Amino acid sequence: MDHIEPQKLSKYFGIAELALKKAKPAEGREEQADVILDMAQRYYDDAKHFDKKGDKVNAFAALNYLHGWLDAGARLGILDVGHDNVLFTVD
Repeated sequence: MDHIEPQKLSKYFGIAELALKKAKPAEGREEQADVILDMAQRYYDDAKHFDKKGDKVNAFAALNYLHGWLDAGARLGILDVGHDNVLFTVD
């Protein structure tokens, strides 16, 4: 794949923003959650950087890595996502 449609990228930026806002440290897992949330935020920042440069493919890839970190944290119980199985793979 060498092209990402702007509408698709915009959609995934929106999903990433919702997921970043929703994901919170689970009680007693704050230290681990901070690592995951930091990595997710870094990938979000990378996605914005790539998008600004016009590199839509790497922006999309960074958003997918971001969500991978959040999903892993949610699935392992490190992040509290309120049992949201739409934004996260918690089931």
